[in-house]
Amino acid sequence: MKNIDAVQSFLALGQESRLNIFRLIVQKGAEGVTPSEIKESLGIPAATLSFHLKELYQANLILVERQSRNLIYRPHAEQVTDLMDFLLFNCCGGKVCAPNKKDKSIN
Repeated sequence: MKNIDAVQSFLALGQESRLNIFRLIVQKGAEGVTPSEIKESLGIPAATLSFHLKELYQANLILVERQSRNLIYRPHAEQVTDLMDFLLFNCCGGKVCAPNKKDKSIN
């Protein structure tokens, strides 16, 4: 993954509503989720939801498929995996990373 691709992903996820939408889509996994289900679950107005879904799609973080009259949104697993790999590349200088017992505040 190139730096510019990672930056685009981070910019898309750097807004609270988009992050919540993305997390919901990831939770649904391969099953996917419709805009109506997202709207119900998160209480986001349709026009706002459409804008956020477009941003996540353009950042290549989600995939969309039309099934009859419905749009189904799923996480773009390969892109998410690439982003995680990008973040963890050479983590801990190549050594096994052990959590710091004192630092339990990370959520």
